[in-house]
Amino acid sequence: MLGLLSSGSVFAAGQADSKGLVDDSHMDVLFRNAFINRDYKYKDTETKAEWGQGIMLDFQSGYTEGPVGFGVDGLLQYAVRLDGGRGRSGAGGIDFFHQDNDGKAKSDLFKAGGRVKMRVSNTVLSWGTQRPVLPILNADDSRLLYETYTGFMLNSQELDGLDVNAGYFTDEQQKSDDSHNTGLKSLTFGGASYKFNDYFSGALYASNVEDTLNKQYLGMTYTQPFANDQTFILDFNGYHSHLDKQFAESMDTGRKNTIWSLAASYVLWDIHTFKVAYQQNSGTAGYNYGGYRNQGGVGDGGNTIWLSNSYWSDFNGEDERSWQVAYSVDLGGLGVPGLSYDVAYVNGDNIKTSATSNGKEHELFNQLQYKVQDGFAKDLKLKVRYSVLRVSSDASDYNKSGNEIRVFVDYPFNIF
Repeated sequence: MLGLLSSGSVFAAGQADSKGLVDDSHMDVLFRNAFINRDYKYKDTETKAEWGQGIMLDFQSGYTEGPVGFGVDGLLQYAVRLDGGRGRSGAGGIDFFHQDNDGKAKSDLFKAGGRVKMRVSNTVLSWGTQRPVLPILNADDSRLLYETYTGFMLNSQELDGLDVNAGYFTDEQQKSDDSHNTGLKSLTFGGASYKFNDYFSGALYASNVEDTLNKQYLGMTYTQPFANDQTFILDFNGYHSHLDKQFAESMDTGRKNTIWSLAASYVLWDIHTFKVAYQQNSGTAGYNYGGYRNQGGVGDGGNTIWLSNSYWSDFNGEDERSWQVAYSVDLGGLGVPGLSYDVAYVNGDNIKTSATSNGKEHELFNQLQYKVQDGFAKDLKLKVRYSVLRVSSDASDYNKSGNEIRVFVDYPFNIF
């Protein structure tokens, strides 16, 4: 799951097992063709759509031999706009190609980054382009190109089952632009995850975005296997945020938020997964995450919402509570290897806005995925996702109704 330049790379071996800067190096390429269309069902709101072809080239060196190892990583990204020009681009939730001052989306995009790294035992200190994959700071990789940060990152896995991460970033690069000027001053974070045993694991993290907010995260997962390939899973995720006074005033909102979710899943024969979940938001503000500081956002990563009821809508309005029922099936176990299907229904209410204290929304989510199992296109993945979201009119300043379709084709392969 963790790619090149991510914050917490999983190391197969420590520094004592290093084979050298060159021998342990590898380069991977990802071709991504992505399309998102949002057909809004709210008055005076235009349909938005973008389509592009991207390529990401990831290089990760090994480490020099000796007690202290050194290495260098690199990331190149390029994308061409295939559709989504004036009038159709510009939706914050799509954000494939940044718009120029004249309202025209960029026709292509090139981004480059790299980092230097040092390893002692199973501890790595790095500086440069980073793609953190953490519950408290998760750079967005769910659009055409990657969102990245620049700064220092420490990852330590000295104790079995313990993964410690800390960092200090002073720059964020928007996924749809080559500019680094997104308004972020500094972002500091730290925390750890720990696998207590084969059944129970937990994580605790905290972050501070300068002049924006302080945030804490707690996550716990309990897994209970049964006979005949059956498993029961409980998954808890929660955030507590305290907004900076001036930032809260600029957003015309309160300063405190607590949001959490609890999901119970039953896995049958490693094929069928049945899930129910509840999510609760409380405080004087909704849950704020992602976005860019110069656009009024928080600046802590577009995927920093590790909560159960997050699909098109995140069901994160002020005081909102939501329920989910979901079903997933791995059709590989039924004779179609590589094919899977997910469906979920989420219903939310009690949303507080300027017009009501009981706004409502509901979403029907569907996703079909297929991964080629062998042949020249081995590992090519096709993902088609369709959501129907309906929001009550008195909650329109929080969210808007619409139908969304996403089509992603990812083709990864290793060069060496």
